[in-house]
Amino acid sequence: METHPKLIVNLSHLKENIRSMCERTDALDISVAGVIKGFHAIPEMVAAFDESPCQFIASSRIEQLKSAHDIGCKKPLFLIRIPMLSEIPEVVKSVAYSLQSEKVVLQALEKECEKQGKTHKVLLMADLGDLREGFWNKDELVELAVDIENNFNFVKLAGIGTNLGCYGSIKATPEKMNELIDIAQIIENKIGRTLELISGGATTSTMMVFDKSIPKRINHLRIGEGIILACDYEKLFGTDAAFLHKDVLTLEGEIIEIKDKPSYPVGELSYDAFGNVQTYHDRGIRRRALVAFGRVDVGDVETLMPKTSGVEILGASSDHLILDIEEVKDTLKVGDKLSFGLSYCNMVYATSSKNVKIEVID
Repeated sequence: METHPKLIVNLSHLKENIRSMCERTDALDISVAGVIKGFHAIPEMVAAFDESPCQFIASSRIEQLKSAHDIGCKKPLFLIRIPMLSEIPEVVKSVAYSLQSEKVVLQALEKECEKQGKTHKVLLMADLGDLREGFWNKDELVELAVDIENNFNFVKLAGIGTNLGCYGSIKATPEKMNELIDIAQIIENKIGRTLELISGGATTSTMMVFDKSIPKRINHLRIGEGIILACDYEKLFGTDAAFLHKDVLTLEGEIIEIKDKPSYPVGELSYDAFGNVQTYHDRGIRRRALVAFGRVDVGDVETLMPKTSGVEILGASSDHLILDIEEVKDTLKVGDKLSFGLSYCNMVYATSSKNVKIEVID
């Protein structure tokens, strides 16, 4: 029996996207950590990254990196969220690099490295205004970097990094990159050597790769979304990124009802299933369809991208997607399947939902 909703993974297009991205980063001497967290570390996709030109495999979730370690990934594994103290033993066991911003965590990491007889490389994070992780006081960052270099035996200072655009919506710009480089140069002058990595952010920083405005000292990026969901470049950044496939992931759902109904709810308006007061527009009687998935499966349905011309997303409840299909030229019927492109939010939800079947094609 064919099961829906279904997430279709086009593995060959993923591999081509990784190669296309890495061709552009390689030309600028930038190494790439392929980020697997957004698609919940689907094993076939993780393997595609491991066999690709990427230099690292990265995730914010230690359990995903442990899984990558256990299936024999060859590339160095990179933890891109500050680890919880409770995660330190697994970090030392499975991960080669991690982002750090707390001395107490680094001290625990040093003790565990000694216990396991291993070394571990770290990048200290600088907060350049996005206000998520990292040192706001840059003197403290420099002081800790020097401390690691001179007084830690098992934890090794690999470099510094930053994050932009994930919380504070701050744009990644050459000016922000130069702020990071300035901090790196201060550290390098104090420790007497060149840092291995200056990590200039994630997918939001790739726009500077495309137009070649990224400063030369930036030699590392953490990229997942830009490789997998190339459609986001046009939607969020106004850039087509025509060299990338837009269909690495496609969500397919089945129509369970088609009716002509009023476009404005009938009765006294109150709250929807999620406690929100919605706004509706009276467009008269319209042809509508219900598809058998909802917000539980994909999060914000408003960011889905219907692949059938004329389909309009009206909204959703937990388990129902509600569509206007009045303008669809072809005749749709109950049982038909509709396909959708995904945003980052949709990908995160769909790949972690037990109700969404994963189908990998090559």
